[in-house]
Amino acid sequence: MMNKTGFSSAVIVAGGSGKRMGRPKQMLPLAGRPVLVRTIEAFRNTPGVQEIVVVTPAENRPELNKYFSGLVYADPGSTRLESVQNGFAKTSAQAHTVAVHDGARPLVNPQAVQQCLQTAAQYGAAVLAVPVKDTVKVCTQGAVEQTLDRSSLWAAQTPQCYRREILAEALEKFGSEKDATDESQLVEKLGVKVRVVPSDYKNNKITTPEDLVFAEALLEEKTIYRTGFGFDLHRLEPGRKLYVGGAEIPHTKGFLGHSDGDLVLHALCDAILGALCAGEIGILFPPTDDSIKGISSVTIAKKVLEIVRAHHAEIDHIDATIITQEPKMKPHYDTVRRSLAAVFEMPLEQVSFKSKSHEHVGEIGRGEAAMCHAVATLKLRSSL
Repeated sequence: MMNKTGFSSAVIVAGGSGKRMGRPKQMLPLAGRPVLVRTIEAFRNTPGVQEIVVVTPAENRPELNKYFSGLVYADPGSTRLESVQNGFAKTSAQAHTVAVHDGARPLVNPQAVQQCLQTAAQYGAAVLAVPVKDTVKVCTQGAVEQTLDRSSLWAAQTPQCYRREILAEALEKFGSEKDATDESQLVEKLGVKVRVVPSDYKNNKITTPEDLVFAEALLEEKTIYRTGFGFDLHRLEPGRKLYVGGAEIPHTKGFLGHSDGDLVLHALCDAILGALCAGEIGILFPPTDDSIKGISSVTIAKKVLEIVRAHHAEIDHIDATIITQEPKMKPHYDTVRRSLAAVFEMPLEQVSFKSKSHEHVGEIGRGEAAMCHAVATLKLRSSL
């Protein structure tokens, strides 16, 4: 088995109207977040997936942009296959393998996705599937004609993964076939053997209200909440730019540090790492390393975000309090909150930022330094 898939793209198809659910099922809330957000998170947590194309109507995109940056969008087609074609057309030519996934399967395991991509890279095509548990009958006009041997039957799931050139050829040759229920049928017609990668029954497609209840129960069963604390202090020095929470604030002084000195991001990053029991930023970015002198604290935060995803976790809430005599921070609350939400790729309503003065006491009170206290609450899921 190959250990690497190269550059991989994911095409997440979420263009359905959700007639059975009363509204688009991909945007229904699931344990506090839209179904489609949880689906995208699974692929963000999959090593090797470097591009995510979401096939969804324009009205869904502002909500997704609250949670993610860097998504590629495509318009839905009149059929699922047409939607897949539209999404595939938006993938990068650099992609060696492509995963096609239903947006309404939010509980897919990132490790299974990676295994499916690796199998496709080696053999050309692979699908996640589970053994059929029920006895299957072939019926005609309400009467049983045949009972199938279920030992050889597998229920196909998604993602279905392909080497790019194989999927491109299948869509080009057979993309007009309206009876195809998935892409692997088209690939099979090319003569390519599609490999089965064992999945699990949690990777269920949400099509009915009962499916949503089942998914909620699985999420709650696997959710662990942890809170971390962070602290930082920096001197203020004339002539330096002042960065607070990733935003540049107009002032005559800036924070002195080995990086850009953004003590709010530093404190929050340490709080997040603390919740994960994953050390602190001084270990990841040592102040003795001259090669990173002047590094943007946003870069540090993005590395911490990668660690969060590697732990199959998500940031539920952050709260930072900066203690500074100058400049006055209240006029900049909204700017800093919006910046923090963008940096950590989370909704604005889950981001808190505030300030306190030091009542003219000590170095902070004289405008020579500032400090920040921060807490972060994370959700961890061991099997998603």
